Amino acid sequence: MAVIRRNGARAPEPGLASLLAASRGHPRTALPTVATVVATVAALYFGREVFLPIAVALLLTFAIAPVVSALKRAGIPRLPAVIASVLGAFTALALFSFVVVTQVSDLAQNIPVYQINIITKIRALKGNGLGGGIISRLSGVIERVGQEIDRQEPQLPSAAEAPKRDPVPVEIIAHEKPLELLQNLIAPLVSPLTSAGLVIVVVIFMLMEREDLRDRFIRLVGYGDLHRTTQALQDAGKRVGQYLLMQLVVNIVYAIPITIGLWALGIPNALLWGMLALALRFVPYIGPIIGALLPLFLALAVAPGWSLLLWTAGLFIVMELVTGNVIEPWLYGSHTGLSPLAIIVAAIFWTWVWGPIGLVLSTPLTVCLVVLGRHVPQFEFLDVLFGNEPVLEPHARLYQRLLAGDPEEATDNAEEMLEEKYLFELYDQVAIPALLLAEQDRMRGVMDDEQRKQVAESALTLVANLDDSAQEEAGAEEAEQAATPGEEKPPEGKVGEGKAAEGKARDEAEEVDLPDGSGFSVLCAGGRGELDDAAATMLAQVLEVQGAETSRASFTDLEPSGIRRLELDTVDAAVIGFLNRQSTKHARFMVRRLKRLKPKLRVGIVFWSEIGNRDTEAAAELAGDLNADFVAYGMVDAATGALSNEPPVALKLAPQRRPRRRRPASKKELQAAAG
Repeated sequence: MAVIRRNGARAPEPGLASLLAASRGHPRTALPTVATVVATVAALYFGREVFLPIAVALLLTFAIAPVVSALKRAGIPRLPAVIASVLGAFTALALFSFVVVTQVSDLAQNIPVYQINIITKIRALKGNGLGGGIISRLSGVIERVGQEIDRQEPQLPSAAEAPKRDPVPVEIIAHEKPLELLQNLIAPLVSPLTSAGLVIVVVIFMLMEREDLRDRFIRLVGYGDLHRTTQALQDAGKRVGQYLLMQLVVNIVYAIPITIGLWALGIPNALLWGMLALALRFVPYIGPIIGALLPLFLALAVAPGWSLLLWTAGLFIVMELVTGNVIEPWLYGSHTGLSPLAIIVAAIFWTWVWGPIGLVLSTPLTVCLVVLGRHVPQFEFLDVLFGNEPVLEPHARLYQRLLAGDPEEATDNAEEMLEEKYLFELYDQVAIPALLLAEQDRMRGVMDDEQRKQVAESALTLVANLDDSAQEEAGAEEAEQAATPGEEKPPEGKVGEGKAAEGKARDEAEEVDLPDGSGFSVLCAGGRGELDDAAATMLAQVLEVQGAETSRASFTDLEPSGIRRLELDTVDAAVIGFLNRQSTKHARFMVRRLKRLKPKLRVGIVFWSEIGNRDTEAAAELAGDLNADFVAYGMVDAATGALSNEPPVALKLAPQRRPRRRRPASKKELQAAAG
C-alpha cells in the first residue's frame, strides 16, 4: 500500500454555481485609459525638476531608515541619529562623485593618445578579411576622428613614443569682467547644489516625520482597510530598503576585485571603472554589461595586442559569475519581485524620462510600483505587468493551452509541476479543474463543438505525453515497496516520499492511502461527452501507476446501442466520470445498464470537482440514491473506490406497477357519453 501526500482541505459542496465560480480564477483587472497613461508620463517627463529630487529623497529615506532605527535602538535620540545618518550617506555620495569627476577628467586628457592603437587593430582586422563592411566603416570613422585630431596636433605620436617637449609659456588674457567670470563659474554649480540641498532637506524631514507621513498616507488612501494599507507600507519599506542596502554591499564586494584586477592588468583609471561598476550594478542584467563595455574598449586601445582585452573580459565574467551565484545568495537571496523583462523595460523607460539618474533608480522605483499594485486594487495592473508572480493559476494556464490546441507547451508545464507533485496531484489539482473550466464554457454556450473536441484531443495528447512520467513514477513506487533483504523496509507513512528523497520538495499535508492495484481490472469511461472521456483517461493512468490493469471506454460506448458490446468478463470495477454535476439522472441509468449486464460488477460514479468543493459525507447518501457502489468527487476517492475489495451492491429494481382494470361502463355513462 502506497502512502502519498496531498494538499488542500475539504469543504462542503456548495453546488454547481459555486463550483463554477470557484473555477474562474482571478477577476478581470481594470486597465488605465490611454489618456491617464499619457498624462502620467507627460507629468513625469516635463516635471522632472520636481519629481526627480523627491524620488531620490524617497529612495534614500528607504535606504537610510534601517540605519536610523539601529542608532535609535542603540540609545541615540532621533534628531542626532537622523542627522548623522544623512550626513554620512551624503558625504559618501559626495566623495564618490568627486572621485568619478576627477577620474573622468584625467581620462579625457589621455583619449587622443590611444588613437594609433585603435586604428592599428582595426586595420589588422580589415587586412585579415574579418568583419567585411562593418570593419571598413568603423575604420573610416576612426580615421576621420584622427584627421580632426591631427588638424589640431599634426604629428600625434603614440603613448610609448611621445617625445618630451619644452613647456611653452602661455599668457591668459581675460576679456570678461570679474563679475561675469564669477557668474560663469558659479552658474553651472547652482543647479546640482540646489538639487542636492533640496534632497538632503527632504530626506531629513521624511526621516523625522516618518510615522506622521505613514498615518497621513493611511488616512488618504487606505483608512477603510487598515490591514491592507499597513501591509503595503511594510512590504514597500522592507523590500526597497533591503534591496538597496544589500545590493550596495554586494556591489562593493563586486567592485573592489574589479578595481584591483583592472589596476593589476594595467588598465588606466581603474578606480573610475570600479566605481562605475558599483553604481551601474544597481541596474540588473544590463548594468554590469554597460559597466564592462568602457574598460573593454580601453583595453583594446591601450595595448597593441589582444591579450589584455581577453584578460579584462575574463575578469568581468568571473566576477559576475561569482557574485551572482555565490555572494548574492549568501548575503540575502531575496528578489526584487520584478520579472526580467520588466527590469529591462523599466530601465529604458526611466532613462528616457530622467536620464542617467533614472537608469540607476529604475529598479527600486519599479519595485515601489509593483508593491503598490500588489496591495491596492486600483493599481493591480502594475503588478500584472511588472511582477514576477504567475498571473494565471496553473489550471487556468493549462486550460488556455488546451484551448489554443498546444498540448506540447501544456506538457512542458505539466512536467515542471511533476518535479514537485505526483501524477495524481497534477491531475486532481490542475488538469481536472482545467477541464471544469472547459465544461463551464460549454454550459455557457461560448464553446462550439469544434473547440470542445480540440480541448479534449489536446488533453488526451497531454496524457499520452505524460505516459513516460507515469511509468517512471510506477517504477519508483515498486522499487520502494520491494525492499531487498538486509535493508530496512520503509515504515508506513513514508513509502510515498520517494520523490522527496530525490530532491522534490513536499509540503506537509494530509496523508492519504491509495490501495495497491495489483490484480485489479478497472474500466474507466466518460459520462456524457469528449471532456468526460479525457478525465476518465487521466483516472485510468493514475490507476495504472498503482499497478491496476485498465481499459477505457468512450461515452458513446455506454449508449444503449453499444453498451452490450463492452467486454466486462474480466473487469472488476467500472468508473464513470461526469464534469457536469447535473448528470445524476443520466448516471443512474448507466449504473442500471452496467449492473444488468454484470451483477457482480462494482460500478462507481465520479462527479469531478475542485479540491475544497467536495462533500464526502454526502457521497454515501448519493451512492444509495444512484444504486452505485461508491460516489467520488476527486482522483483519490475515485481510485480508492475502484481498487476496493468490498462486494458490489445488488441492483435494486423499481417495483412494477399493476395495470388498472377498467370496470364496464354503466348504461347512464354510455348514454351521457352518447348525448
